[in-house]
Amino acid sequence: MKNEEIAALNELLKGLYMGIHAYDHFMEKAKDSDLKQKFQTIQYEIREQALRIVERVQDLGGTPVETAGLIGAFQDYLVKLRVPNEDGQIIQKAIEGEQLGIEMTEKMVRGDLSAESERVVREVLDQDRSHVDKLRAMIGQTV
Repeated sequence: MKNEEIAALNELLKGLYMGIHAYDHFMEKAKDSDLKQKFQTIQYEIREQALRIVERVQDLGGTPVETAGLIGAFQDYLVKLRVPNEDGQIIQKAIEGEQLGIEMTEKMVRGDLSAESERVVREVLDQDRSHVDKLRAMIGQTV
C-alpha cells in the first residue's frame, strides 16, 4: 500500500504544480492589480500545499516529483493559450481549474491513503474549496 500511497500523493503533487503554473498565466493576463494580488495569495497557498505533500511523500520514504511531468507541461501550454483577456473571464477559468483539481484529487486518492495522508489531502481539498469561494466572490467585484 505504501507504494500506491506515494504514487497517489505524487500525482496530487503534479496537479498542484500545474495549478501554480496556471496562476502564473492568470496573473500575467489580469489587468487589475488587486486581482493579481489575490491570485498571488492563492498561488502562495498552493505552493504551501505542495510543500506539505512533498513532506508527506518523504515521510513515507518516497521521492517526491519535482515537476508536473510531460502531460503537465502540455496542459500548461494549453492553459497559456486559453487564458482569456478579460479579468472576469480569467477568474471563471481559475474557478474551473480549481473545481477540476478538486474532482481529480478526490478520485485519485480514494482508498489509497493512510489516515495521516488522508488528513493532509483533506486539508488541501478544504483549502481548494475555499479558493473557489474566494474566486466566486471576486466575480462580482470585476466589471
